[in-house]
Amino acid sequence: MKPLLPVDEALATLLASAPPPPASELRCLQTACGMVLADDVIASVAVPPEDNSAMDGYALRARDATAPLPVSQRIAAGQAPEPLMPGTAARIFTGAPVPAGADAIAIQEQCAEVNGTVVVQGAVHPGDNIRPCGQDIPAGARVLACGRRLRAEDIGLLASVGLAQVSVRRPLRVALLATGDELVEPGVALRAGQIYNSNRYMLAALVRGLGMQVVDCGSVADTPEATAAALEQAAGSADCVISSGGVSVGDEDHVRRQVERLGSLSLWRPAIKPGKPLAFGEVAGVPFLGLPGNPTSSFVTFCLLARPFLLRFQGASDVEPLWLRARAGFSRPRPDSRQEYLRVSVSAGPDGPRAVPFANQSSGVLSSVCYSNALACVPPATCVVEGDWLDVALLDSLG
Repeated sequence: MKPLLPVDEALATLLASAPPPPASELRCLQTACGMVLADDVIASVAVPPEDNSAMDGYALRARDATAPLPVSQRIAAGQAPEPLMPGTAARIFTGAPVPAGADAIAIQEQCAEVNGTVVVQGAVHPGDNIRPCGQDIPAGARVLACGRRLRAEDIGLLASVGLAQVSVRRPLRVALLATGDELVEPGVALRAGQIYNSNRYMLAALVRGLGMQVVDCGSVADTPEATAAALEQAAGSADCVISSGGVSVGDEDHVRRQVERLGSLSLWRPAIKPGKPLAFGEVAGVPFLGLPGNPTSSFVTFCLLARPFLLRFQGASDVEPLWLRARAGFSRPRPDSRQEYLRVSVSAGPDGPRAVPFANQSSGVLSSVCYSNALACVPPATCVVEGDWLDVALLDSLG
């Protein structure tokens, strides 16, 4: 049997195998969050579009601030001011355009106005409290780059340059199927030997969290015929097929064999714990990912391997989770031959962030993921002493 493939090599293989992204489509900003930009966005206007006041106060020429100044006009946000008359000040409010001829804003806390005349107390310098035109975004600047997966703040930025819609990649259609005669749906009473199908719902939520569409193929009976039919149907209805279970070496693990019969398998069994039984290939030309059946293994391999592949396929430039460093809040005296990802809770400690693992790290214990806010990476053949620095991937960065 071939040696297990290191995790970084498995990930590199997946990313290099990602097909070109889907075609682009126009989306209104209200529905574009989570989508991937298909083109660079160039600002057609400056932000702000003209000099404006950063504070409530008085617009004036800084050199005039040493003498009492008559107030010549009042400028609120949204109003177009008249040019400032020399030797006067204009009452101005936050966000209002600065009148031509003014070069500073004296804040109202340092001003006293009596009978239409303002006296400025304290020094005023040119440029004080003025937000210049284009301070945020100059006209013609690249606002966001092609391949960016849009976040809420990006949507606000696009709106600030006047865009009502944006060109994004069509969301991938991801077919999901779960194998196992033991699986039943939540809400149905369990019989002896049965378990609830948690992977179906967890994986669907993970895919939707990436802004992609789920093609739910349900549960598949543990027979070669049913597995082959389900794979063919899934490949005909989606851009990518993901299964859970059936990719190990048991007599009832039919998925891997049927993938090889209907297409090809290019990756199998990376050196990862939990999650060794993972497969990658194609069915009828459609990319296929076979995840382990144990729910925690399925979650970990989706987050660390399937998610980056799907995002790259979607056209995203940034596909990795956010990795930080934290001190081990545990010891692991016996090394493992595989790269292990422990479910941990990371919190502040006296000498840096501290990662404390869930007590039971079994691949069937899904509660370990719900307890945790990160995955701590323990490299192969590595012992861990409490206090050692480890790489941790924050689960909040995996949405």
